[in-house]
Amino acid sequence: MTHSKSPGMLGGPMPSINDKEGDYVPGLLPPVVDAHVHLFPDELFASIWQWFDQFGWPIRYKFTASDVIEFLISHGIDHIVALHYAHKPGIARELNAFMANVCHSNPRVTGLATVLPGEKNAADILKEGFDLGLGGVKLHSHVQCFDVISSDMHVIYETCLAYNKPLLMHVGREPKSPAYRCDPHVLCGADKVEAVLKTYPQLKVCVPHLGIDETDAYRVMIDNYDNLWLDTTMTLAEYLSPEYFPNLHEMRADRIIFGTDFPHLPYAWDRELKRLCGLDLPQDTLALILGQNAKALFSINHPAVSGRRG
Repeated sequence: MTHSKSPGMLGGPMPSINDKEGDYVPGLLPPVVDAHVHLFPDELFASIWQWFDQFGWPIRYKFTASDVIEFLISHGIDHIVALHYAHKPGIARELNAFMANVCHSNPRVTGLATVLPGEKNAADILKEGFDLGLGGVKLHSHVQCFDVISSDMHVIYETCLAYNKPLLMHVGREPKSPAYRCDPHVLCGADKVEAVLKTYPQLKVCVPHLGIDETDAYRVMIDNYDNLWLDTTMTLAEYLSPEYFPNLHEMRADRIIFGTDFPHLPYAWDRELKRLCGLDLPQDTLALILGQNAKALFSINHPAVSGRRG
């Protein structure tokens, strides 16, 4: 198998993996919440696919939002946390309304709001999204080009605190691409996130991809800060780099959340679930990582489907 030379340094398109996909969540696993699923309107999905084809990796599942939900639920995922992000000013309200409509039609989807840091009326945009029922905020530093310690971020932190909503921010330094209009290695850093955690000790922050390439620093931080969570997205697949395959046995189990990045995957949807089955984690740890932690962080009340494992 071919890997990039660093954990996701996207100097050009990476390969697809033609691995076999399963028909259902492996039967040995407890109920699964996929807490990192992307949903966009069709035209934005098409633009994102074009970007990935040119600069990232071949997307195996080029599905519409409704098809994404149907696929995951029919394959045994109990609940979905749906994410999106505004790449320019003036579109966040429309995206949040789209996400709210998706969630209202699908009770097994919890959607997060978004806003572009620094845009006018950011607090009002988020408040409107929360009033529509959205369960938190998603930001992406690589795409939106923000620094977590910039002055523009305080209004977002304060609004999340006022509404007791978690904030999921892609602020790990990887995967980096020269196609981004900003350098994530300049904008991002575990030390900056730690400064935010200290300033806002009640703010619930989740950093996806286990914060690669600073996973060791984040592993220590989740021990020290009760307001920090990490999600596993793409780190278990042995795709970005085998060097950064995490040792979940050494991590605080109640602060790790399972996610996949579906549908933006170059491999089978259940690749990481299969690898989790082989890690010999205690069943109570698996239950936390695969569902319970996400349900607690994102206030998910929808019950798991009983008897679905056959």
